[in-house]
Amino acid sequence: MPQIFKVFGYIIYFWSNETNPLEPVHVHVSKGVPSPNATKIWITKRGGCLLCNNNSKIKASELNAIMEVIEARSVSIIRSWQNYFGETKFYC
Repeated sequence: MPQIFKVFGYIIYFWSNETNPLEPVHVHVSKGVPSPNATKIWITKRGGCLLCNNNSKIKASELNAIMEVIEARSVSIIRSWQNYFGETKFYC
């Protein structure tokens, strides 16, 4: 699975086997290593973030900080998604 970057001890990544049809642009967040119980965050067309789930139970203060970093790097994340999956669509 492609790791995009690390922040505050968490890894931000895509699963390489996303569903078919491909889901909208999103990242998974987990502490240290990828996990099936990762937190999932949608990236919006305007570069914002929407929390899909917090399965990894990241504390709210940490999650907010992580989401700010994801928003700041959304253009790069969207580009990485397009390069990896070959298509880009958005939740909203």
